[in-house]
Amino acid sequence: MRHIARILTAALFVAFTGSAIAAVAVKVGPRKGRILELENQQAEFFIEKDRTISIAFFDAAMKAQPAAAQVVTATAEVPTGKLKLEFEKKGELLVSKTPLPEGDNYTIVVQVKTSAEAKSKNFRVPFNMVICKECGNPEYACTCDH
Repeated sequence: MRHIARILTAALFVAFTGSAIAAVAVKVGPRKGRILELENQQAEFFIEKDRTISIAFFDAAMKAQPAAAQVVTATAEVPTGKLKLEFEKKGELLVSKTPLPEGDNYTIVVQVKTSAEAKSKNFRVPFNMVICKECGNPEYACTCDH
């Protein structure tokens, strides 16, 4: 009887873990940045060469939309502490006013509001700029199952 209980427990663990992993599949945008799913909109999180973050907005059909009433903030959770990043409008994008701290392998918490009155949606992006050999995207936007 114990043996059956262990097998059932293991099966349930695999079932729940598998569905949780499947739910976090990464989508990429036109610039090979990570797509953040919002209500009636999508935002592409992209790290520029100067390590600033740029955010592009798209409708549900992935048609580019200008940055308008959206509000974005981010926090880089580096080993030495947290660094809050503010964004400003530059052309059609929202771009961080300061670059990310040096190094890789930390988390960036991005908060996006579709308007000043809207409730913010939080995203945790594991930050790593190494290019994945399989999909060719930076690891923060990797679409592979590894």
